[in-house]
Amino acid sequence: MRYWPVNLALGAVKNAECPARKNVDVRIAWGAGMDDVPLPKFRLSLLGRFELTGPDGSIDLTSKKLVALLAFLACTAPQAHSRDKLMTLLWGSHFDAQARQNLRQALFRLRRVLGEDVLIGDGEEISLAPGVIDCDAARMEVLIGEGSQASLATAVDLYQDRLLADIEIPEEAWTEWLGVQRQRREGLALDAMVKLGERELEAGNNEPALGAANRAVAISGLREDAHRLIMRVLAAGGRRADALKHYEDLAALLKRELTVEPDPTTRALAAELRKSHATRPGSEVRSGPASGTGAAFLPLPDRPSIGVLPFANMSSDPEQEYFADGITEDILTALSKWRWFLVFARNSTFTFKGTSLSIREIGEALGARYVLEGSVRKAGGRVRVSAQLIEAAPVRHIWAEHYDRDISDVFAIQDDITRHVVTSIDPAIQVSELERIARKSPGSMDAWDHFLRGSHYRNRFTAQDAKLALRHFSQAIDIDPHFAAAHARLAQLHVNLATLSPTADTPTTLAIALQLAKRAIALDALDASGHGAAAYVLVYSRQHDAALQAGRRAVDLNPNYHPGHYALGLALLFGGAAREAIQAFETTALLSPRDPAMWAILGFQAWAEYTAKQYETALHTAERAIAERSETGGRIVRVAALARLNRTGEAAHALAEVPGILFQQMPFNSPFRNASDWEHLCTALEQAGWQSNTPKTSDT
Repeated sequence: MRYWPVNLALGAVKNAECPARKNVDVRIAWGAGMDDVPLPKFRLSLLGRFELTGPDGSIDLTSKKLVALLAFLACTAPQAHSRDKLMTLLWGSHFDAQARQNLRQALFRLRRVLGEDVLIGDGEEISLAPGVIDCDAARMEVLIGEGSQASLATAVDLYQDRLLADIEIPEEAWTEWLGVQRQRREGLALDAMVKLGERELEAGNNEPALGAANRAVAISGLREDAHRLIMRVLAAGGRRADALKHYEDLAALLKRELTVEPDPTTRALAAELRKSHATRPGSEVRSGPASGTGAAFLPLPDRPSIGVLPFANMSSDPEQEYFADGITEDILTALSKWRWFLVFARNSTFTFKGTSLSIREIGEALGARYVLEGSVRKAGGRVRVSAQLIEAAPVRHIWAEHYDRDISDVFAIQDDITRHVVTSIDPAIQVSELERIARKSPGSMDAWDHFLRGSHYRNRFTAQDAKLALRHFSQAIDIDPHFAAAHARLAQLHVNLATLSPTADTPTTLAIALQLAKRAIALDALDASGHGAAAYVLVYSRQHDAALQAGRRAVDLNPNYHPGHYALGLALLFGGAAREAIQAFETTALLSPRDPAMWAILGFQAWAEYTAKQYETALHTAERAIAERSETGGRIVRVAALARLNRTGEAAHALAEVPGILFQQMPFNSPFRNASDWEHLCTALEQAGWQSNTPKTSDT
């Protein structure tokens, strides 16, 4: 299927470097002497979800207030705190007598769980005994303070998420303290990530350097020093075009979010990269508008690249120039969110406005394989926008379309036309590139060629084609280990294989898929495909909250990326939000109306409609899915919908037409969070005559 999040732990961090993983004596990590501090009895994880582990395994404190009390004491150790302070922190909204009693009970329960020696109290002040609890938040600070490359790597590995990500308590003092601590510790972790990346880059370790920088950007997208590090790593690996593309994306992000430009240091780095990119050995120069006095003839990159020329104003009204430029800029912005091809920035393409250069000359001057040009014509209350995509050398028309609209809401028209143009260009380039690659010998194929061949075979949905796709995606990654989109699609393919034939090896397959998706995000945190892949994998791994978060991130990064909407739809459907899932699947089909996996889109839309108890609609959509492809889960939905509509004879007949393999796959392919949703399906199938020993739970 076409649909396809971050391993935030860096590849440079080995188990041997992490005391928590190797059970190294924690006194060494803390810098204490071997005789003055006892070995820790407990391990406390606060960076992310709260987890307390003792000699006998995980310990459940049962109460958020107990969790918060222990976390506060651990974060501030060895400092002692007055009972009044602790009462205000966690029970400030209670009367004093009740707050004091609650604190007394909490301390009693902690001592009962952890032992009398863990808490030290002289009556009015409370603290943790030193060395009894190994806390990741405290250890991270110590490691960052040491400052070595190994200690920074271990510290970064410890930071899994914000402090106490799963704990919220409605007390003003607690909320204020936790907010400050989260911000401070996130800042420390980000500093460590950037510093670690700098060290790795200096040592010539580009891959872990890029991983560190991408992780920082994934946490804080506006962190410019991390973005500069990404640019430097890409340039150091010979990927200056990608580095400049990253700068353009950053500039657009800062303008959109903060209405500012990149800072002078970032702009200076970009200028340096442009200069070295334009004057590298072998480049030729001829006069032209791209640089005022001369434009370098740049060799075509391995990946396809596209220049969007300013749309021409064909109206008699000069004010329509603004509308034409607006259409162009919107298309540029939307296309730039597709990370698998390069899109040249406005500063480059708008220099050709009003010139008489041919498409071939413009393509050569930019180094662009494709050029998009268009026009805007207004007449009365209507506007026509025409667009055509042209291969620059040899000059060849790839795609053309025009859009007629009534002028009522100019901005809505702009958005509508932009969406149609952008979602048409993506598949048009893929088809053109496949035709180009078909003319190449297998021995001359590069990473991009293998990536596109893999995508082609994956979309044919047969077992043999899946094996071919697996080989091509793997070869793409072997040639270019930094190819984020190839990692994402390989992750998707693993899930597809698991959904087609769930076996005892399925957990291993899903684990591999999740690592590939995480790797994709680590390589390019702004690429929607990695986050979409993560959502896809996490749905079938039954990590519903994480799947929903990854799906929403994919859609936020690229609203026109239809696989992101598909993955979000799956996360919503199986996560318990079927009505929202319907809209996500409808958007997927709208963005990709000729999708080779339309049967899957419609099949899951029907499933969402059925789960939302819209049985008539579900039946209609399921029949559309079956018309697209006979062997589809839409057949199961059709049976269930007919049974719910009391059309028992038709339901029994439809049941007889369902291939047995679909029922075998059904428990794995139905990863519902809520058991009631699974039972809602099974009960209807039984009404139609289905007999199965499968329990009414999808946790199979």
